Amino acid sequence: MMIACHQPNFMPWPGLFYKAMQAEQMVLLDDVQFPLGGSWVNRNRLKNDQGELWLTVPVWKRGRSLQRIDRVEICNEENWQKKHFSSLDHAYKNAPYWGEHSQFFREMYNKSWRGLLELNLTILDYLRISLGVEHPFLHSSKFASDAKGSQRLVYICQAVGASKYLTVASSHKYLDEALFHHHGIQLIYYKYEPPTYPQLWGDFIATLSVLDLLLTCGPKSGGIISQAGWLVQS
Repeated sequence: MMIACHQPNFMPWPGLFYKAMQAEQMVLLDDVQFPLGGSWVNRNRLKNDQGELWLTVPVWKRGRSLQRIDRVEICNEENWQKKHFSSLDHAYKNAPYWGEHSQFFREMYNKSWRGLLELNLTILDYLRISLGVEHPFLHSSKFASDAKGSQRLVYICQAVGASKYLTVASSHKYLDEALFHHHGIQLIYYKYEPPTYPQLWGDFIATLSVLDLLLTCGPKSGGIISQAGWLVQS
């Protein structure tokens, strides 16, 4: 079995789903530390008539600098849900597939959310299904371990019975390749080039949330993503 890992980001870019399509199982790293400063775990970019459209889920940070992703709480002191949906509706109401997906986002933003992870998992699962990724994502918190870095990834591979680990080619700089090989786990590297596709609102902007692709290209989105990368020899 070949697995891949990724943080459970908010409305992530297509690259996450490329990994999920290539691997037999995707494991979301939900029990690692929530990144300090700006993070893709609670924000992402889309596009509107002004250019980049940033959607950020407000979270509590003060006094919680070492909190894990699965313990991050959303700050509901303002109606961020209404702002998000209004921004999406304004930006994509004329997109070819907004009508097909708008009901999900309307209902999702009408819910009261406490935990960031729960929100992200709901969106990730919807996007996964919409893009044709059949296997549900696993969560690293199910395999409790205090290990860090490469040791943690090796542990996850062992926990799910994986003999191969898929990761972006640039990660060879920080992975302990010898450790993987010692445990009989083959590293499979890939390269990914963000695809160009029809967008609304002027010049193309790369590496937006996959939602931008889905709303403009609909059922073709999965195929566009799957052809945007390739495996390289480890």
